[in-house]
Amino acid sequence: MMPLTDQQLDSLTLAEGAISLNHAIDASIDAHQVKASLDRLADEAEHQLGAEPDMALRLEGLCRLFYHQWQFKGDIEQYFSSDNVFLDKVLARKTGIPASLGAVFLYLCERLSLPVQPIAFPSQLVLRIDQLDNAPVFINPFNGERVSQRTLRGWLKGSQGPLAELEDSHLLPSDNPTIIGRWLTVAKSALLREEKYALALRCSELALTFSPDDPYEIRDRGYIFQQLDCDRVAATDYEYFIEQCPDDPAAELLKMQVKALNEEQPTLH
Repeated sequence: MMPLTDQQLDSLTLAEGAISLNHAIDASIDAHQVKASLDRLADEAEHQLGAEPDMALRLEGLCRLFYHQWQFKGDIEQYFSSDNVFLDKVLARKTGIPASLGAVFLYLCERLSLPVQPIAFPSQLVLRIDQLDNAPVFINPFNGERVSQRTLRGWLKGSQGPLAELEDSHLLPSDNPTIIGRWLTVAKSALLREEKYALALRCSELALTFSPDDPYEIRDRGYIFQQLDCDRVAATDYEYFIEQCPDDPAAELLKMQVKALNEEQPTLH
């Protein structure tokens, strides 16, 4: 499956976009089976809650069903595991991170006609509902609990420093390409941490389809190539980064890496 364009991603639900991303990273994932698992959950949610006319009660019922009856939960023990970014694993384990749990929850909301929207908040995905009270309501998809703006301010300061101020722009709904782009970054980091370099390389290649000349992504790809013992292409990627970002502190270190990698190249006679 080829990676989707921004326009195609926006025509899908977030969960469907994530399934496409997951399959693009790991072709062994059966996208149709993952979608069928989502639809079974959505059918059950619709059966239990679809007849409830009150939107607030429907949302409350979905939170109860998702987090208590089905026991979906945030992974507090291995938050950065790649199992938390692949929806087939998330659905099987009923465990994930805000982005993956939020994508599944949003899929159910759409089937129940609940006007819930995702926010790519700096620290994590947050869900926003505008039609319950006079002010927007925010939900943490990690546990289904409401989040106050005071808590969001604390998250922002923890993410961006003590001088960061919560602005209206931080609370606006985000499009699918933005969220999927961040999801891809998280997936690559998790796979690198687990030394699954072939899959991490696929993440890097997918990221470069959206930003082909991104020197930082090319630097990361060089690191992955180095771990895969592809020293010549690793050196080429490092050299590109050094040329594009000569003042970056990493540039001097990478110059030494390039020298070492070139010295390791076999001499052909």
